[in-house]
Amino acid sequence: MSKILFFQTVHSTPRIHPRIVTSILSKPLIIPSVSKCYSPISPFHSISLPALKHHFHSPSFSFPSSFPTRAFDDSSSSIETQNEKEEKVGEQSEIEEYPSGEMEYEKISGWKSFVVKLKMLIAFPWQRVRKGSVLTMKLRGQISDQLKSRFSSGLSLPQICENFVKAAYDPRISGVYLHIEPLNCGWGKVEEIRRHILNFKKSGKFIIAYIPACGEKEFYLACACEEIYAPPSAYFSLYGLTVQASFLGGVLEKIGIEPQVQRIGKYKSAGDQLTRKSMSEENCEMLTSLLDNIYGNWLDVVSSSKGMKREDVEHFINEGVYEVEKLKEEGFITNIHYDDEVISMLKERLGVQKDKKLSMVDYKKYSKVRKWTLGLTGGKDLIAVIRATGSISRVRSPLSTSSSGIVAEQIIEKIRSVRESKRYKAVIIRIDSPGGDALASDLMWREIKLLAASKPVIASMGDVAASGGYYMAMAAQTIVAENLTLTGSIGVVTGKFNLGKLYEKIGFNKEVISRGRYAELLAAEQRPFRPDEAELFEKSAQNAYKQFRDKAAFSRSMPVEKMEEVAQGRVWAGKDAASHGLVDAVGGLSRAIAIAKHKIKIPQDRPVTLVELSRPSPTLPEVLSGIGSSIVGVDRTVKELLQDLTFSDGVQARMDGIMFQRLEGFPNATPVISLIKDYLSSL
Repeated sequence: MSKILFFQTVHSTPRIHPRIVTSILSKPLIIPSVSKCYSPISPFHSISLPALKHHFHSPSFSFPSSFPTRAFDDSSSSIETQNEKEEKVGEQSEIEEYPSGEMEYEKISGWKSFVVKLKMLIAFPWQRVRKGSVLTMKLRGQISDQLKSRFSSGLSLPQICENFVKAAYDPRISGVYLHIEPLNCGWGKVEEIRRHILNFKKSGKFIIAYIPACGEKEFYLACACEEIYAPPSAYFSLYGLTVQASFLGGVLEKIGIEPQVQRIGKYKSAGDQLTRKSMSEENCEMLTSLLDNIYGNWLDVVSSSKGMKREDVEHFINEGVYEVEKLKEEGFITNIHYDDEVISMLKERLGVQKDKKLSMVDYKKYSKVRKWTLGLTGGKDLIAVIRATGSISRVRSPLSTSSSGIVAEQIIEKIRSVRESKRYKAVIIRIDSPGGDALASDLMWREIKLLAASKPVIASMGDVAASGGYYMAMAAQTIVAENLTLTGSIGVVTGKFNLGKLYEKIGFNKEVISRGRYAELLAAEQRPFRPDEAELFEKSAQNAYKQFRDKAAFSRSMPVEKMEEVAQGRVWAGKDAASHGLVDAVGGLSRAIAIAKHKIKIPQDRPVTLVELSRPSPTLPEVLSGIGSSIVGVDRTVKELLQDLTFSDGVQARMDGIMFQRLEGFPNATPVISLIKDYLSSL
């Protein structure tokens, strides 16, 4: 769609090597939030396209050395026959209503309050917090969906959310002071954090936002807080949203490279990046629809939060306001203050003398406070949580970190251990992935399907669960997605590069001796396909798409004809995807937990214990990268280098890159620089 992505294998000696471009891509889905138990989908959710970009830095094309379309074969004996599938579809009744999982705050009192105070007295020193403290959290940069080990740097969504819950019940915490700066995460995570901000407010404690640099996504979070402050020199860039698509057709033509692409699905735009010089009508239709949904949701949420009319918010955005004073006048922020002035205000609010220091506890330290200390222990019923984050591969690279993607063999091992255990009554598969290796996705689909036959399995989607990510999710009994989750993208693109003209220009020659009619199908990049080879490629792609689509239809108990209408490589906005049956409920992890309780028939007010099976271990690369970060600040460089050394071969079930961009996102960037950045991000 928008980002050109190339996979390259690593050879011991440099040489020009042909690759087959094969990608099975899926498209996103945005879903509304639910505010009441058993309530219908709410249309009020906002999105800013810049953030979507961060989910699509993964390549849409891979150049495998083989063409294993059997990754999508459904040859398992456990797969239902067509008659059984028709019976299953015929048995579908009315849409099941699910509990919302909305937090109901209950103040700790009586004997329980005494026990909590006693636990605080005996807590370890690093878990102690002064009474009257303010929890401060700086939300900026990347936010991982995985739990972080002590060797890992950066923010973790589970730990951010847990800190909000603990702070709400912690009698030592008076309120929360959020520093919100440019975020490098998707809208699913932003939605989850915003939900926890709103839940925290139910405790009656204050929560204040400070935004020195703010775009649409940052303001979306800030407007959930009681008060918003900004310094006089704050950078505000609430200018609107854009969607961008890059095309290499003209570039490749000039250098003598001819992409021979077979696209299955009229909305499958990944091949367009290589073959076209402009956007297709179908791609334009899809991206325009996504942009309208995202921008509309953003306007709805902001206007609702600020008590304004949607038209007034849109008019304000269209004025191109950048002055902080204007934002205050129009009621978008509470006041203009520096950080020290806000802290002085907090001192006054909490009755702290001016010459005394305000007691504050930061994100990292407060993450060490155990829920047990606050009396927030779970019940005897155990629910397993398996987190699957990143691109999908079958095996782990020796140099990859524990958080560098989804490794099928490791996820399968966890799934089997849960299936064989009688400890867990239900399972939540938390997915945040644009896809990857198709065979790996299919193998995990099979294991999740077997798990779902023995106990309830709920798929909870994060920022994105598309293509291979959706492939995993559709094996669950119930799929829960955020209003702004991106999902779907059921389609196929396959092809190869004809480098004949390029070889001629540079004086390179390649000759192939072969046996077998199609032996040169993947080896002869110095010439175009023969007619019979082109026909085989087309049939292979059609077969791969058919099996992907049919398996999706089977998993969702949907007629193939109906699935065909919502497939074809299209990325759906959340509310549209929900209405088309690609997901079952709208919400975050809390709603997935509530549905799991509903499935195992236990009361919603009964606590359960979540057992995280994907807690990262401190691997050597993580330790080294952590040391690099603290000593010379090369944490990100080391991690990216380690990730770049990994290679995924074979058919890809991966969502192609969509670049959603704010106008001011890269003020000094040019299309050429952006193109180079897109290419480098795919290596």
